[in-house]
Amino acid sequence: MAFQRRKPAAIGVKAPFPGFIEPALATLIDNVPNGERWIHEIKFDGYRPGPPRQRGDQGLHQARQHWTNRFRKMACLTHQRRIRNHREVVVPAADGTTGFSVLQNELKGKSTRIVLVAFDLLYLNGYDLRKLPLMERKAHLIKLIAATDIQFSESFETDGREIFKRACKVGLEGVVSKVRDSVYASGRGNNWTKKTCAQRETLTIAGFALDGNTWDGIYLGPRKGKDLVYAGKVDHGFDKASAAELRKRLTPLIRKTQPYAKKIVHKGIWVEPQLLAEVEYRAKSAEGKVRHPFFKGLREDM
Repeated sequence: MAFQRRKPAAIGVKAPFPGFIEPALATLIDNVPNGERWIHEIKFDGYRPGPPRQRGDQGLHQARQHWTNRFRKMACLTHQRRIRNHREVVVPAADGTTGFSVLQNELKGKSTRIVLVAFDLLYLNGYDLRKLPLMERKAHLIKLIAATDIQFSESFETDGREIFKRACKVGLEGVVSKVRDSVYASGRGNNWTKKTCAQRETLTIAGFALDGNTWDGIYLGPRKGKDLVYAGKVDHGFDKASAAELRKRLTPLIRKTQPYAKKIVHKGIWVEPQLLAEVEYRAKSAEGKVRHPFFKGLREDM
């Protein structure tokens, strides 16, 4: 009997090469889920480039910017292997953390530090993998990128809350938790969740903003010696009562000039830098501005 070569086992559903696939999005939650049903990944602070919108497009599409030249090598690798994967562009520091602001600075010049990290595999060589369980997709992804420059996003199957605690302790962005046997579903859903590490800081209020006569946040800054340095504007975390109280407290302190050592271009109502605000935020930019700040209250004890 003549030897017959076995065809490789089919994976997923046979389908034409897809165009743009809307990415799956994680839902922000208060507590990291636990149990054998979940796996956990490190949340990176970077850009998530979208897949090419047409088969012949070898660029990585990002909603606001096109960095085709910057990522051409990675884009061609993805295109030539006829895959669609879920990935993020990051710049890892020596301690393993990934900073969004660091990546922005790296993109301004020629860098060898930019890394593409792959999370998921959606399509491979004629087959749509999105209906396969997550852990099967990950297994195929590991094999696919083993000999490439693309890094694999490791997952942890231990206690999710402990993973989150350790991630925050070493300065990571947070944790993404996923149902281990879930299919890939575009858009935001409950099979993928995220919990971000929050940082807190007490900053001096330099002014406030109004939109017409409506409260529109406060300008803040830390003191460096005798100087007050701009750290951003906070416009979240206020309700009607807290906004009214702040406006009442700040109005007697209004001054004509900015209290910052270095003038900023933003328009505001400037005040004597006497009141302190407790602010929660996710990270800081390279310039020291707080990202995603949230007002927690005035500090009366300092």
